[in-house]
Amino acid sequence: MKLGVENVETMTPEQERDFWTVFSGDVARDDGSAVKQHFAAGNPVYCRMPDTPEGLIEKRFPDGRRQYVKWERDGEHVVSEARAS
Repeated sequence: MKLGVENVETMTPEQERDFWTVFSGDVARDDGSAVKQHFAAGNPVYCRMPDTPEGLIEKRFPDGRRQYVKWERDGEHVVSEARAS
């Protein structure tokens, strides 16, 4: 199985942990162009930041809104709204 965001719902917990680790590293190394492209298309981006609560993923929207989400077998669940940075 490809460890891509489109497969998060079917990953084992270990695969999901590995995916988010790699994904977060890719985002950290990005010069911002990928995020800008996603935002320009109206899509959110997902990341983990140093202040992201353990076990959650930050979902950032083009309009500046942020949410903390978690993924479970039945999909994404919003845990709380995050303060805009």
